Amino acid sequence: MTRTRVSCLIIFLVALSQVGNAQLDRIVIPAGTPEDQALQAVSKEEDGQKKLAMYEDFLQKFSSNPAAVAYGNWQISQYYQNAGDLQKALNYGDKAMAGSAHNLDILVSQANIAQQAKNNAKLMDYALRGGDIYNSISKETKPEGMSDQDFANHQAEEKNGAKGSYEFLESAAFNVIIDESDAKKRMAYIERFTPAFPNSRFDESIASYAMMSLSDLRDMNRLVSYGEKSLAANPNNLPTLLLLAGAYVDDPKPGSLPKAVTYSQKAIEAAKADAPDADRSRKLSAGVAHSTLGYAYMKQDKTAAAIPELKAAAGLLKGQDNQQYAIAEYRLGYAYAKLSKVTEARDALNEAVKIPGPVQQPSQDLLAKVNAARAKGR
Repeated sequence: MTRTRVSCLIIFLVALSQVGNAQLDRIVIPAGTPEDQALQAVSKEEDGQKKLAMYEDFLQKFSSNPAAVAYGNWQISQYYQNAGDLQKALNYGDKAMAGSAHNLDILVSQANIAQQAKNNAKLMDYALRGGDIYNSISKETKPEGMSDQDFANHQAEEKNGAKGSYEFLESAAFNVIIDESDAKKRMAYIERFTPAFPNSRFDESIASYAMMSLSDLRDMNRLVSYGEKSLAANPNNLPTLLLLAGAYVDDPKPGSLPKAVTYSQKAIEAAKADAPDADRSRKLSAGVAHSTLGYAYMKQDKTAAAIPELKAAAGLLKGQDNQQYAIAEYRLGYAYAKLSKVTEARDALNEAVKIPGPVQQPSQDLLAKVNAARAKGR
């Protein structure tokens, strides 16, 4: 950001609040001071290299002024960002943060640079720090002599002024979570995100990524704990219901299968796939829930009860999600085979073998067995 205007009081974006125990920083350079005069001279220089040298000289000359040092480092950071030297930009921006630790504008600037540098670890650090700073507004101490109403108005104004920065940092942190392929790192990010951005607009998606991460890590205890907390806040959270159902159906512990049945049924009810306004996402969720429910019934040796669930799953998933459709057809073929309904088993398995993926080979193997049994029965 370049310095574009000099006023009687030069205020650069964010400065130290005058409220007791203030949480937001603002950088203030009073007009007419030697620092202001030096910055006016810098603003008149059009050559980038000379401007950089002048900012470096500014830092040395006013090294005892924290506000001047923070501002100077911030401007050099943005110079290097524009020049494409992102590491130097981050380094100088961190120096600016050291002098103005609660400055949301500098944090947003640093987050932009980290995004550009594809440095997700730094980006997450800046975003979470910004979330904490924004939330600290509510924890400010009311100064003596200020009325409750005036203090409430002050806090509301600070939050309103910082809201755009907060929402940018919230989105940036969420995108880091989405981009992270390592389940352990992703879960670590999520655990840091939640306190920094309480009641986030991304809460439902965050819960889904947390459940997926814990499922990948095979951490059943944490998965169940996180899932139950998510459902306490939103009992109809479809991704959480489906992940809990899927986790329990594969959990060998006694009592897990009835829980898989319960969560699958809740997911089917929440999806309301038969409703006129049901979209593709809800129908897919219902299809997966029916498939999991049928699988749970099969594991409970309730094969006859599994078949209508698996048929419903196949109907909802066909043409929508090939892999989930293949799983449903494979499970349906297996159920029919257990009941010695060879023709129906072959029909289902012939559907599954058409789809490349992890279920294709097991479907081919089971189809071969069903065909062999059919030939033997003739």
